[in-house]
Amino acid sequence: MFDELKRKFEEASAAYAAEHSVLRDPDWYVLKLQEEMGELTRAWNKLSGRGRNGGKTPGELRQSLSDETADLLGHVLLFAYRNDIDLASSIERKWKFKPDL
Repeated sequence: MFDELKRKFEEASAAYAAEHSVLRDPDWYVLKLQEEMGELTRAWNKLSGRGRNGGKTPGELRQSLSDETADLLGHVLLFAYRNDIDLASSIERKWKFKPDL
């Protein structure tokens, strides 16, 4: 179910890493999750008035929140890909529903 999406994120990430000489060792995947969560938190703080907005409009702040959410999802999928995690089965077991992708 998530396999195609995980593969696409892996291809994009591998190309970016090759272009920018990024070493994607096993720790990199979990460290990137932490980094992206920090960026999402910063975007949320700006949007919710808990941080300086840098002169951005509410629409720009909302777009930043959306972009950072996409980055976090991408890195969750990369982590799952790297660690051979079956997300669909885990969601079904943990959340008690079958994902419909």
